[in-house]
Amino acid sequence: MSVKIGKNIDLGPFPLLLAPMEDVSDPPFRYVCKQNGVDLMYTEFISSEGLIRDAAKSRQKLDIFEYERPIGIQIFGSDIETMREATEIAAAAGPDLIDINYGCPVKNVACRGAGASLLQDIDKMVAMTKAVVDATSLPVTVKTRLGWDDQTKNVYEAAERLQDVGIEALSIHGRTRSQMYKGQADWSMIRDVKRNPRIRIPIFGNGDVDSVEKAAAWRMEYEVDGIMIGRASIGYPWIFREIKHFFQTGEYLPGPSLAERIEVCRTHLLKSIAWKGEKTGIFEMRRHYANYFKGIPHFKEYRMQLVSLQDVAAIEEVLAEISYDFVPSYP
Repeated sequence: MSVKIGKNIDLGPFPLLLAPMEDVSDPPFRYVCKQNGVDLMYTEFISSEGLIRDAAKSRQKLDIFEYERPIGIQIFGSDIETMREATEIAAAAGPDLIDINYGCPVKNVACRGAGASLLQDIDKMVAMTKAVVDATSLPVTVKTRLGWDDQTKNVYEAAERLQDVGIEALSIHGRTRSQMYKGQADWSMIRDVKRNPRIRIPIFGNGDVDSVEKAAAWRMEYEVDGIMIGRASIGYPWIFREIKHFFQTGEYLPGPSLAERIEVCRTHLLKSIAWKGEKTGIFEMRRHYANYFKGIPHFKEYRMQLVSLQDVAAIEEVLAEISYDFVPSYP
């Protein structure tokens, strides 16, 4: 049975979602993930205050492309009226849905009353969500965590009350804010939310899914409607196609060849340059090389070259050199 968000977004059976990640899930990265079968993607999270101030960085994050659909724009903020105004600006950019971030644990977000901070004030979270829902005709979804800390795990209450004010899907990261990204994600509470007979909307699980085996096991064990993958896709967009292939056939797909790694890395680089310009595109690509070539022997020397070069032709030469040196011997 297909999973639907609202009336018009049909994600097919058991969708895989790309988590919104700051400084990672920009259009170039989303492109290579889409090529590998992801079902729903989101922009990097966008400051509601930045949108209203017309800040260039916030505005640029609104860029979406037709091939990315369905795609959601994710916004965050601490002020209800600002979030309402930001919703109107984001909706005008033409996404398929608006997502609210109530999960970001980092200090400069949570300590300013935004992101996961709202888990300390469910009444305000609900009022803010209602303001966003009322400000747009697009479906509104939410991403959150289990609670602020071990003593205040309130995702059950949050899920019910957010559904009551009109959200169309909920993604839950199986950690509290105080855990940040440490320890193990607890998916049992996500399962309990899904089992709640009052919950009618799709529930997506997030946290620690980094293999085909985990995706398959947790799909069965935790009864979620789909899985959201974040960190495991950085430098490895193939995780989406490998999981989907296993779900469809029960068989493991071989991992990408080195030639494919090089080709996708090059595509990511060229998309980055096309979107941000050569200087910024090359600079921001530097964080991805180590992940694309993880496990290749003696790659450190090549990485040092890749992160120091400032000319696309020179980077292409190094990628070609990697291909020449390793393709015969590397699977």
